[in-house]
Amino acid sequence: MSDPKTPKPFTPSRRAVLAGGAALTASLFTPKYLRAQDFPTAAVNTTGLAVTDDKVTVGILHSVTGTMSISETGSVQAEKLAISQINEMGGVLGRKIEFIQEDGASDWPTFAEKAKKLLVNDKVASVMGCWTSASRKAVLPVFEQYNGMLYYPTFYEGLEESPNVIYTGQEATQQIIAGLDWVNQTKGAKTFYLLGSDYIWPRTSNKIARKHIENFMEGCEVVGEEYYPLGHTQFNSVINKIRLKKPDVIYAIVVGGSNVAFYKQLKAAGIDMTKEKPLLLTISVTEDEIRGIGGENIVGAYACMKYFQSLENENNTAFVAAFKEMWGDDMVIGDVTQAAYLGPWLWKAAVEKAGSFDIDKIREASPGIELTTAPEGYVKIHENHHLWSKTRVGLAKADGQYEVVYETADLVEPNPFPEGYQ
Repeated sequence: MSDPKTPKPFTPSRRAVLAGGAALTASLFTPKYLRAQDFPTAAVNTTGLAVTDDKVTVGILHSVTGTMSISETGSVQAEKLAISQINEMGGVLGRKIEFIQEDGASDWPTFAEKAKKLLVNDKVASVMGCWTSASRKAVLPVFEQYNGMLYYPTFYEGLEESPNVIYTGQEATQQIIAGLDWVNQTKGAKTFYLLGSDYIWPRTSNKIARKHIENFMEGCEVVGEEYYPLGHTQFNSVINKIRLKKPDVIYAIVVGGSNVAFYKQLKAAGIDMTKEKPLLLTISVTEDEIRGIGGENIVGAYACMKYFQSLENENNTAFVAAFKEMWGDDMVIGDVTQAAYLGPWLWKAAVEKAGSFDIDKIREASPGIELTTAPEGYVKIHENHHLWSKTRVGLAKADGQYEVVYETADLVEPNPFPEGYQ
């Protein structure tokens, strides 16, 4: 068995990869300062967006109240940091960014209502927002009807590709399938208990996970599957079922505030995640959630994501320092927070590549944009509006951080419609 700190490389099937060296072609570089007078408003804003000679207004739409605020607050902070840094560099096409923030309040109809306000009433040039797939699905018809552009930061189930969304998180083949392959090949896991919150992302993700386990992982099986409402806090019943089934892996996709109760109750029930069985693998608990859970209650669990705060590279060192300087030394940064930070930068790059704030021109300019300064390393927008990115596995420590125990050597190509999983 491989040492978990230095797992042997593997090549997951059904996933195309982009060789890191070959990908590092000439990046999209724009002058540090662009003068607004060189880009007349009438020429760069032909559709009546909130763009003037000296400013451009964007929207921020996340839950800062309700059960999802534990997860989404970091996204808001990261987006505001990116906007502040962009403004310090001179803004976008010589215009400073202003933002209008709306609260989705962990309620999907509210997200749709606020999205329409931002696009129709405020005429924002873009929106950074949403977290859950339910909120994204709620606003998607609004963005497509009114031709807005949403930068969506959360890892999600895939099975979607909208011309009005740039997906800065990972889709299923980059996270779900990759994580299951890792735990099977490096830990010898054969039996899985699937657990999730009761809405579209966990259910669809576990549908993909079950298909992969049963159809593409030899000798593996799902021994249980349970769902609970958002905000649910009583998990003792399912914990007892897990203890009876004795799975190799608890595959947990619990979201929001429910995570606090779930992990505390797991520990109280005597399930020691520092042992190899049952191993807990999550795709929903970032450092943001651990801040509420408490590191001592989740130590030993594994997470499969593309970013962890502990990543050691110059980009991330600078990002973490800037984030803490703006929001406090006690703040932590999770996968979705980092992906949210990418949104304003990718939008800026698309605007300046297109030489216009018009949504149709931004859409056309987006594929192929590279960001070499991403805290996660290097990303590139695919033609399907998702990002090429690496996949990583982290081991939760008592201090609330993850130790990176595996990462793909190359960027993983996004494939939101994997054959055999729909």
